Amino acid sequence: MALIPDNTRPLDGPKPALATPPGATDCHIHLYLPGYSAQPGGPQIPELATVEHYRRVQERLGLERVVVTQPNAYQFDNGALLESLKILGPSVARGVAVVSPDTPVQKLEEWHAAGVRGARIMNLPGGAVTTEQMHAVERLIRPFGWHLMVQFNGRYIDDYVADLKRIECDYIIDHIGKFMPPVGADDPRVDAIVELLDRGNAWLKICAGYEASQLGGPDYEDVGPIAKRLVAHAPERTLWGSNWPHVGVPRSEYPDDAEQLDVLLAWASEPFRQKILVENPARLYGF
Repeated sequence: MALIPDNTRPLDGPKPALATPPGATDCHIHLYLPGYSAQPGGPQIPELATVEHYRRVQERLGLERVVVTQPNAYQFDNGALLESLKILGPSVARGVAVVSPDTPVQKLEEWHAAGVRGARIMNLPGGAVTTEQMHAVERLIRPFGWHLMVQFNGRYIDDYVADLKRIECDYIIDHIGKFMPPVGADDPRVDAIVELLDRGNAWLKICAGYEASQLGGPDYEDVGPIAKRLVAHAPERTLWGSNWPHVGVPRSEYPDDAEQLDVLLAWASEPFRQKILVENPARLYGF
């Protein structure tokens, strides 16, 4: 087993301008623990990102609850995710696992007891399960009340709309639709997300604008208009996530963690922020 270097990312810094309400939730992080290796098909792990590391970031940002998402690096090996949930504890942590169409029901029962509440669908390089297997996975997780977390390049949403409309459980459109590169807020492909949100079982996650933005932070002026339109349209089904530890970008483009939270000051009103950070995660994840 290859030795993975310890974390060198900045964990501390100035606090965000946004004063978070009690129960504030980070709905998207990844953790990389000692003793777990990258699996074939996924990217390599450049350095560790442990529960202890994240707790420092969590304290800096004023967050209390967290949703740990299975990284692409681990593919179908959810071991580090389950260990992370055990360390964090059921009162403050939930998980999104990678579920294959042939995952035994007994495994799903065990994962549910550990705090898993969703299955990851990734139609971008490195994803373990794509939309081709999405409906088979949905049939497995639906009895547990889990949701799907779906990520794709929003520029090609027309390729996915029909399959998304067939989903019967709740599902998250991840990373603000992840339009790469961004489109105008009035683009028909943003209209398609609005239509999906209006069907009642789709959620939007504000997360990692830096991965799609060509203008960069702290304002992300090319991604912000999309986010503002979608948040205003469905604040009762919008979530926020930091995407820590930001493994999708090189260190030279590493974003400031407080900046990732402070985008909500411009993209969501104070009543909406209460929903996004506290009420919506509590409802979807059962906090």
